[in-house]
Amino acid sequence: MWFGLVMLFLCLSQTEQANVWDQQQTDGLYSVIPQQREELTAGNRVQRSFSGRTSRAVLGGGLTINTLPNNMTHVVEDSGKYYMWRSFGPEDQRTQDLWFDMSDVQHGQVRVHSILSNSYKQAVRVALSFDFPFYGHYLRQITIATGGFIFTGDITHRMLTTTQYIAPLMANFDPSYSKDSTVQYLDNGKVFVVQWEQVRLPGKESAGGFTFQAALYKTGRISFSYRDIPLSLDVIGSVEHPVKVGLSDAFMVMSPTSQPPGGAQQTIYEYHRVEIDMTKITNSSAVELTPLPTCLLHDSCELCLSSNQTSGCSWCNVLQRCSDGMDRHRQEWLDYSCSEESKDATCDDYFRNESFTASSVAPETPLTPEQRGCKREDQIFVTGSDVKTESSTKSKGLSHTGIIAGIAAALVLLLVLILVAVCIHCYPTGSSLLYLIQQRRKSYWTSMKFQNQRPGYTEVEGEGHEKYSIVEAGPC
Repeated sequence: MWFGLVMLFLCLSQTEQANVWDQQQTDGLYSVIPQQREELTAGNRVQRSFSGRTSRAVLGGGLTINTLPNNMTHVVEDSGKYYMWRSFGPEDQRTQDLWFDMSDVQHGQVRVHSILSNSYKQAVRVALSFDFPFYGHYLRQITIATGGFIFTGDITHRMLTTTQYIAPLMANFDPSYSKDSTVQYLDNGKVFVVQWEQVRLPGKESAGGFTFQAALYKTGRISFSYRDIPLSLDVIGSVEHPVKVGLSDAFMVMSPTSQPPGGAQQTIYEYHRVEIDMTKITNSSAVELTPLPTCLLHDSCELCLSSNQTSGCSWCNVLQRCSDGMDRHRQEWLDYSCSEESKDATCDDYFRNESFTASSVAPETPLTPEQRGCKREDQIFVTGSDVKTESSTKSKGLSHTGIIAGIAAALVLLLVLILVAVCIHCYPTGSSLLYLIQQRRKSYWTSMKFQNQRPGYTEVEGEGHEKYSIVEAGPC
């Protein structure tokens, strides 16, 4: 009895703690909207509630994908080996060059996303028309969030602000507050541009709207452009939502865990982050990020180990991949023990191993029957220093027999011809000779008549005489 009450109390306390934790985490979570829902509301703004926030009854809450329970995020590396960046102020011409006028049709067709323009803490997945290189990985889909950033991860979860992002200005923006707030984008095949226009911060709506852009170029270059920044970024506050400007990428590794038995825990490791100085973000400013060569760029062992553009690269011959072990393919790198394989190895070592394997598996010279492991009639046997085969011995015996038989047949034929000539000379009018001549003539003309008939016809003969009538043969 007492034991049951104690267990009930523990369960209730654990449930209450879980509810409190979930409530604390709710402010930083995003719902991912299916892209098809945007098609249903294209061109129409969603009805707003009285308080200015989006009516959840209208949106239906969106689609929540939480595929990463019990995540852990670790910063493994923070350096400038992947991107170099430069900021530009209002007086720089480069600032104006990097800004895309979304009303200019020359840039391409602009699409205003109706759901994101009327939502709070929502995100939607969008397909790119080109392969965008990000940290050496080629992306074809991205996720645009209302909070001023783009999520670049392959697996969509609710903690989008943690890592794997492109953030011109990640903050707690609420596009649903004002009808003037929009999230729009364009894609012309060379660049993909997302613009957050006149988006406001909850509790600071009177300060005005923020307008800024993120441009992803086909070459891998990234630019952030800012037109309206009504508040200094250090006063925005990150209690309800992280505030970040920059880039981040991570890899996921499966690690065994005891709960549940035999299960695996998915751990996200942030291996690199680019943090932009937030004091540089003002009205009419811009930031340009240029990608640097990565190990993934090299597609051969020679380039991987000898290139002066990259450092710390290793060649995994099993995967045929160049890497430093810190990228999104980290799990494969561990599964195939690439670190151990590439340790102190050279390209010549791989070449020699491949040559040895090729010669042992698929030799250029034909295998002998003993090597094939099969038995044939021409199996080789050795007696002393001479090498003979049973087939060669049999062939030699058969050839001798054929020669003898040919000579004997020629002698017999010659003898027959001599006898026939003697008979003809001695008995030129014999009955036997006349009979043979008559039969030969009859056989000859019959054969000629058959050969002269057209295809599909058959010659028919009666008994005792020739019959020249013809009948048509039926189908075969």
